[in-house]
Amino acid sequence: MSLGYAEKLSYKGMSEPSGCPRFSTRPLSCSRRFGVEELALLIKKQTLVVFTGAGISTSCGIPDFRGPKGIWTLQREGKDLPKASLPFHRAMPSLTHMALVELERAGILKFLISQNVDSLHLRSGIPREKLAELHGNSFREICPSCGLEYIRDFEIETIGMKETSRYCSDSKCGAKLIDTVLDWEDALPPKEMNAAEKHCKIADVVLCLGTSLQITPACNLPLKSIRGGGKVVIVNLQPTPKDKKATLVIHGFVDKVIAGLMKSLNLQIPPYVRIDLIQLALSQSPKRNLYVCWTLRISSIHGQKAPLPFIKSVEVSFPDRPDLKTALLDEQPFSLRRKTKARSFNIMLKFNLIEGCGCPFIIIEWAVDFQVSSKSFDSDEDLIIQNLRASAIEDRSCGQHATVKRRSLLRSELRVDAMVTNILKHDISEEDSKASSPDATPCDNGSTVKRGGEGVNGGQSSPKRPKKP
Repeated sequence: MSLGYAEKLSYKGMSEPSGCPRFSTRPLSCSRRFGVEELALLIKKQTLVVFTGAGISTSCGIPDFRGPKGIWTLQREGKDLPKASLPFHRAMPSLTHMALVELERAGILKFLISQNVDSLHLRSGIPREKLAELHGNSFREICPSCGLEYIRDFEIETIGMKETSRYCSDSKCGAKLIDTVLDWEDALPPKEMNAAEKHCKIADVVLCLGTSLQITPACNLPLKSIRGGGKVVIVNLQPTPKDKKATLVIHGFVDKVIAGLMKSLNLQIPPYVRIDLIQLALSQSPKRNLYVCWTLRISSIHGQKAPLPFIKSVEVSFPDRPDLKTALLDEQPFSLRRKTKARSFNIMLKFNLIEGCGCPFIIIEWAVDFQVSSKSFDSDEDLIIQNLRASAIEDRSCGQHATVKRRSLLRSELRVDAMVTNILKHDISEEDSKASSPDATPCDNGSTVKRGGEGVNGGQSSPKRPKKP
């Protein structure tokens, strides 16, 4: 989790929230066998539910709490915390996040339960209706009156189900929105919890990825599968209190295990393509002597005061008007006011993107004609985003953009553009070769495997689930 999120949590319960036994944060000794084939056999043609924790996001640059370099681990050891942590809005889905997307598309993954608040599952492409976010989402607001949800591209400023500065956009409602991230004293949301419990009860396999399984009551959800004849599989760097109940336990890096799993299932991991929406508005006020005073505003689709986390600055130039000086807008909200002759010209907008985006800038041109009002239109946003994503994957680069809608009003024009700001591909060949090679030396994959009935992490195998009629 990000340091910002950890700092927002109330101090209560931070030292050891669940009261479960504390395990060593040192990775276990390594084994040449990886357990991937066993895992692949377990989930084939089964009802699979996945339960995720902070460990699947550490490779995205987001530190966890209890891992070897986790926030609470370093605090207990008296070590300094990192001076800077990757903000949630800059994090990109990991290999594991994108693999889960492919498993869902292939019909293998039926439901996903997450304890994370980083929104990376939604950002990766997991359908909202197949996702339960038990502890909330730092990018999601909800209307407590009508229940509408709002997914933002910036991190909500509060946690603990508090009111935010925004309101429900439904004309029949208009209530003040609240954040969805839980603090220690907050109960799990019934809607998310009920869906998670329902799917765990009917799952043939619950696969736990990157979670210490120490936060109650969430940590007990996977065990509900066992009561119905299902199995629990745990993949985590350190041992968990639930290892004895699991059919298969793999102590290793989640990305390496999942890379091997996808290779065994003969499935490809889709690339992650980030697409952001931006609103451009131009208003004019006619003056005497054929002059016009106009104002350009560049803002978030979530409101004039909402931040644009992926834009560092905007350069505004006028290619066919050498008499107009180029302007650099480096403070949000971005706006530019000018007085010019009332004749058409082109505006070139160079959006300089923040560090971590796949390209340094994106250029959009806008033809302005004060005499002729352009037509309004609404394009199919989903189709445009789908086409932009396909184009980015084919070109192996970002920077593509398209206008989603345009509104022409009296003395003003507004448009919304979609921009491909990042693309990330995950190559499983290197990860898999390290994980599954029979000639690998000890510690090449950093994992140990334990199966039900073996050693202290053993336990009785689950009874077989009765065949469905």
